[in-house]
Amino acid sequence: MRPATTTLHRILTTSTRNTHRHLVKAHVTTQSSARRNYHASVLPSLISTTSPEFQARSEAMNELVQDLEKKMAVARQGGGPKAAERMRSKGKKLPRERLNLLLDPDSPFLELSSLAAHDVYPGEFIPGAGMITGIGRISGRECVVVVNDATVKGGSYYPLTVKKHLRVQEIARENGLPCVYVVESGGAALPHQANVFPDKDHFGRIFYNMAQMSALGIPQIAIVHGISVAGGAYVPAMADENIIVANQGHIFLAGPPLVKAATGEVVDEETLGGGLMHSSESGVTDHLARDDEHAIDIARGVVGDLGRAGVRGSVPPVQRPEDPLYPAEELHGIPFDMRDVIARIVDGSRFREFKKEYGPTIVTGFAHIHGYEVGIIANNGILFSPSALKASHFIELCSQRQIPLLFLVNVTGYMVGSKAEKGGIAKDG
Repeated sequence: MRPATTTLHRILTTSTRNTHRHLVKAHVTTQSSARRNYHASVLPSLISTTSPEFQARSEAMNELVQDLEKKMAVARQGGGPKAAERMRSKGKKLPRERLNLLLDPDSPFLELSSLAAHDVYPGEFIPGAGMITGIGRISGRECVVVVNDATVKGGSYYPLTVKKHLRVQEIARENGLPCVYVVESGGAALPHQANVFPDKDHFGRIFYNMAQMSALGIPQIAIVHGISVAGGAYVPAMADENIIVANQGHIFLAGPPLVKAATGEVVDEETLGGGLMHSSESGVTDHLARDDEHAIDIARGVVGDLGRAGVRGSVPPVQRPEDPLYPAEELHGIPFDMRDVIARIVDGSRFREFKKEYGPTIVTGFAHIHGYEVGIIANNGILFSPSALKASHFIELCSQRQIPLLFLVNVTGYMVGSKAEKGGIAKDG
């Protein structure tokens, strides 16, 4: 400590003009002295790795590790070959295949709670509690991923499935990680409903957590790959942004048999809660995908466009600027369709549209201008209630993700008439 003390004494006697410069030198001198006086010693290993006791312990532990690895391998197989074949026969990807497509290539995935529900429910085989959870990288961003395993009891929720889901949501909230839900679930396992539904930390807590995280700016994204009924319907419905697979994904609170029993209505799954209906009429879903792969590709794009959502103190990401593919001079000759206008002002003429099938008289979506991400809201006709609701939803997303908005205004006003008023146009608009 003597050299540091001497240096500091000399600093305090110098002129005011040089005080700051010498204080910096004093700090460096003190740090250097501390480093010179600290010596890390190498820990010696005192155990004999050749002793019979060591060998016996090592062999016993190896057996336990091998047993653990076998159990983990069984859990990763999901519901088994027959269940997997049933999914494949419907043209679906298996749950872990969906997960692999969602994650960045060759990136790590930290799987959590792999042995949940192992040998817990007598007479029932529930590997991984019918769910895959973990932390992985999607479009360069760390995310929490929750995958319903429909090969295990149709992806239904057992008490430990709920607990596993809540645990990974807790991790997401504590670390500000976006949540991506890969959904195909029959809702609660009804024989166990007494331990699934009623309490504070049961099924309903999942949706409370989604609402809380969304309010905190932590994105909630869902991909619907199959039937999502009853409690399974709420996850995509409460997500900030979601994708559904056409002619494969279905969202409803009750399926056709229960609807018939309760109301007498005879309706098929697609009409009741199919992707086209929810994307164009109800507005529950935001993107309509052709198949599993297309849905996952859209989801990766959604994560890539999250901006600064949930990231405190960050600066906007900037891409290399590009010219539009079409000359701006052509704008003067475009009569109406705002997509033609957008194509002439955004980088590379690339535009990821939001809720394309819903509220078509407003066009919303994400693009880049001079390398900066923007959200675009463009009038494309008279305002109806669905168009106004769509714009409100999109503004909320951009606010959450700290993405600036560009309004392209060309509107004659709201729709009028008794039908519009009954639909709540005064409130929606």
